[in-house]
Amino acid sequence: MSLIVRSLEQFRPHHEELRQRLIRVFVALAVCSGLAYGFSENIARFFMVPLFDASPYLDRLVYTNLPEAFLSYLKLSLLIGLVISFPYTLYQIWMFIAPGLRSNEKKFAVTVVFWATLLFAGGALFALFGVLPRMLLYFMSYAGENLEPLPKFGKYLTFVARTVLAFGLSFEIPFLMVMAGKAGFIEAAHFRSKRIYFYAAIVFLAFLLTAGDFMATGLLAIPLFFLYEAGIFLTALFGKKKSDSSF
Repeated sequence: MSLIVRSLEQFRPHHEELRQRLIRVFVALAVCSGLAYGFSENIARFFMVPLFDASPYLDRLVYTNLPEAFLSYLKLSLLIGLVISFPYTLYQIWMFIAPGLRSNEKKFAVTVVFWATLLFAGGALFALFGVLPRMLLYFMSYAGENLEPLPKFGKYLTFVARTVLAFGLSFEIPFLMVMAGKAGFIEAAHFRSKRIYFYAAIVFLAFLLTAGDFMATGLLAIPLFFLYEAGIFLTALFGKKKSDSSF
């Protein structure tokens, strides 16, 4: 029992620091979400543009539940706040673990934060400007004189947010591969030899992230195949153990 008490006493300073950093993260999230709520209508209108461009039959969205519009703006603001405060959250995580790292590990941690943020942003932008307009153009092609589209405001914003987040998170695959290779857990040769199984896992993952939308699954899986191949190359280049076998 005394050993447990001593361990808790030793951890107390870290516990207090962790609590303070978590408070800062939540405050940053609240501030960013509050600012985003002030522009929530403009942000929502920006997300609606690809939908309106995809169909000449549509110029507005509808909501059928009284609190739906308010809750949709609230969720949108929270999502935007989460994205904006994401680098600050990573910085707080790094500051918490930095005292226990050597100087070269601290520099590597900064690189990790930078590339993780960049890849997530790249995936989100690719989804927003590359994939989403094509998906909407296809879905709205079914509309016509006898079939009128009436998309709901809340469900449409959820669809956009889910697509953007799915691509943002999925674009982290090369980063995770390089981290596994850097730690010496997996070599690039393993990724090459098990390529077919990882491809199948990518398709399954894309299917889950896009909630069973077959077209979105294909649009997500194809760039992930290229990212996986890029991850193999980078793992061989920067990994702890390198393989001489060809790609």
